Amino acid sequence: MPTIRPSRDDDLDAITRIYRHHVLHGTGTFETTPPSLADMTTRRADVLSKGLPWLVVEDGGQVLGFAYGNWFKPRPAYRFSVEDSIYMDPAAHGKGLGRALLTELMAALERGGVRKVMAVIGDSANAGSIGVHKALGFETVGVVQSCGWKFDRWLDIVLMQRTLGAGDTTPPESAA
Repeated sequence: MPTIRPSRDDDLDAITRIYRHHVLHGTGTFETTPPSLADMTTRRADVLSKGLPWLVVEDGGQVLGFAYGNWFKPRPAYRFSVEDSIYMDPAAHGKGLGRALLTELMAALERGGVRKVMAVIGDSANAGSIGVHKALGFETVGVVQSCGWKFDRWLDIVLMQRTLGAGDTTPPESAA
């Protein structure tokens, strides 16, 4: 039975391996050189230091995917808006685990006071990522055409958003 939980230090080898695959073979990220274990350790520590979630889904003790939220922009006015990231092991595609993981990420972000989640999806042909976001209530707000060059071709990014909780109908509790 798959489990979704906060990531731990001992998950970083699997996280790095999964992300490496996407860097080398996918268009969901525009990175072209896979980050090292040390790089991924630093990235995760940065997210967690901000009080934001970094989750994994595991089955039988094997990490099959990870997802996290990070501030959309670093300026204080954006402190209620995040960008989500989700990457799955290729062996886990099509099993509903990405949807479950992203659902739990949205819940964790909402519990943390986040009001808006943005998805910046690499490649307008990335049907899997676009589809899971759409299924979870994200709306497309735009496409930036031909802004990335990877695998000898131009790639778009698809911008999607989802409101959490009260959204912009009330001021956030910690707006002071």
